[in-house]
Amino acid sequence: MPAPSKLKAYRAKREFSKTPEPVGGSVAAEGNRFVVHKHHATADHYDLRLQVGDVLKSWAVPRGPSLNPADKRLAVETEDHPLEYIDFEGVIPEGEYGGGPMIVWDTGVWAPMDDVEKSLRTGSFKFRLAGEKLNGGWMLTRLKPKPGEDEGKKNWLLFKERDLAADARLDILEARPESVKSGRRIEELVAKPAARPAKPVALKPGALPGAVKAPLPSRIEPQLAT
Repeated sequence: MPAPSKLKAYRAKREFSKTPEPVGGSVAAEGNRFVVHKHHATADHYDLRLQVGDVLKSWAVPRGPSLNPADKRLAVETEDHPLEYIDFEGVIPEGEYGGGPMIVWDTGVWAPMDDVEKSLRTGSFKFRLAGEKLNGGWMLTRLKPKPGEDEGKKNWLLFKERDLAADARLDILEARPESVKSGRRIEELVAKPAARPAKPVALKPGALPGAVKAPLPSRIEPQLAT
């Protein structure tokens, strides 16, 4: 179970009585899983999340991952997420933090190529993915803040290593837009409207096609089941 301080920023941004997102803290920290979410919020983007101990280290990738090693994609480090978020797919209500639909675009296991804490500290983070869409070696390199830029905002570059899983011709985002969890595209994932009680409709028998005005029978003969 993660220390409360690790999820403090995550929980402070969300009102769990309104969002279906997990509060976190109930899943044992076992294995090295990863997930890539596709998120249609204020701006479309992808979220790379790697299990590091009892939380998910997270980066928002506006243009999404690319299998082309020449493509360097901006990855903005965000708050740690709970492990339960690996399986989260749904619609965050509008008006809430990150409001919009989110799908599990890819998931699997990952392995670091060096000590994780050291890699995160130095800003040179090599790792391997074994997912349904993303595989092989990857690299996250932290950028130095520009003059006047918020030093608390950590920008990285995400790019593919040159290996057998690299492909300069395939746009994996276009070729495989669907969720690996539900098979649905993000456009198909919409919030279910609250059910409303049907209004009673007063029917006028005389208005029904074929209706003939006649007195009610004084007695109705029972019918036997056949």
